[in-house]
Amino acid sequence: MFAAFKRLGADSLLYAFMNVGTKLIAFLMLPVYTSYLSKAQYGAVYLIDQWTSMLTFLVIFGTDSALSFYYYDTDDKEKRLLYVRNVMYVRLFIVALLFFAVVVAGPWIAHALLDEPGDVDLLYLSLMTLLLDTIFVVATTVMRFEFRTKSVVIWTLVKMSLVAVLSYAALRWLAATPEGLLMGRLVSSALVFLLMLHFTVKYMVWRVRWDIVKQLLAYGAPLVPTSLAFWAIANVSTLFLKHFASLEEVGVFGVALRLATVITLITSGVQMAWRPYSMSMKDRPGHRELFAKVYMALLVIGAVGLVAIATVSPWLVEAFFKPEYREASAYIPFLSAVTFLNFYYLILSTGLFLTKETGYISRVFTLAALLHLGLNAVLVPLWLSWGAVAASLITYLIAVVFIFRKSQQVYPVPVSWKKMNFILVGTLLALIVIVYVQQTPLADGWVLAGWGLFAAMLFATRVDRDLRRPVRTIEGENVQNT
Repeated sequence: MFAAFKRLGADSLLYAFMNVGTKLIAFLMLPVYTSYLSKAQYGAVYLIDQWTSMLTFLVIFGTDSALSFYYYDTDDKEKRLLYVRNVMYVRLFIVALLFFAVVVAGPWIAHALLDEPGDVDLLYLSLMTLLLDTIFVVATTVMRFEFRTKSVVIWTLVKMSLVAVLSYAALRWLAATPEGLLMGRLVSSALVFLLMLHFTVKYMVWRVRWDIVKQLLAYGAPLVPTSLAFWAIANVSTLFLKHFASLEEVGVFGVALRLATVITLITSGVQMAWRPYSMSMKDRPGHRELFAKVYMALLVIGAVGLVAIATVSPWLVEAFFKPEYREASAYIPFLSAVTFLNFYYLILSTGLFLTKETGYISRVFTLAALLHLGLNAVLVPLWLSWGAVAASLITYLIAVVFIFRKSQQVYPVPVSWKKMNFILVGTLLALIVIVYVQQTPLADGWVLAGWGLFAAMLFATRVDRDLRRPVRTIEGENVQNT
């Protein structure tokens, strides 16, 4: 058991290192992009990124979760290869359908998204990049499943470095426009594709097995509405901002959203390691108690990270961005909380994946997306970016509560919901105090009041006792009993 836990920790650290590298590159390049692009141009780039994000959900079509399940459901290497190949076929077929859709309706899509039918070239550039990235993602997914963590880290860092260098080169010497930035991304993806071809070619050998395709889609298709719901929750706010404000407002809010992903320095390494780890542990004795420790430890670590982000956000924005972006600093802590909840639900829903109850996640996030749309329709016209922040945070809090309760019903893990809830509420109160101090003439020292409130509420839970207790004797409460 200790060896398995140690492997999760080691893989998580490597993935965390990878994500520190990629996020650091992205963070350093964001001020570069905003220095070459106007706020409206960066707003257009951000909307194109949202478009690509939605298409990525469609391309994956739930096959990521399906592959993670069936890959570990057999020890036959040939059958595993068949699963990977057929996942590749499904995704590339969907990319082809998307190309056809843009050929038919590209100008209309460009007008709806960017108000300029002539910007259809941006859609084609994003789709060509998506095609190459689809192959890259399948290859690195297999590496993760084979616990080739170092290979995943190296290839991802190489790709991100190329994107940074070539995007900068394109903006400086080709065109300081959204087209120049997207061209730099496309060339970098093409270079990585060529470098990885010796590894990926075996996954593109044509050998369709319709029975396997049906298996994959039967498992993953119920998650497609969830993926689209995720896209709506993550991105619809900026569409409302574009409608009720301007591309400039989208640009500022987009910078806040990008910086809010700093919290993924803590979460993404664990997220990449967790699915293979939890699936490989599901039949071992004492794994539920170990899961309980992971649930609580990740919540505490994430909470500390959120309070730290709230503390340093004004300095980061002031140090690296033009004065017109300073408003973004107030949004960053709460958008970081949304980002953390988007990660944390994946951990808390482990029971639903282990019992093949993934359809419930789809239903919850479909309803959550509708709620999010309604909240944005009401709050964004009133408070613009603050309305978008509130809509996202409320939506994710409700969704996470429902998913955790259901997961506990079908696959109980001995963890205290009361303590988790208390920590979460304490964290949000601390964020409110810190941001309020930063936005008023109060002395900066009052930020310590937020830290004091957070520390007091954390100490009151005595969560340290749960974390120190031996795995086989930990005593927690099932959510239905708390």
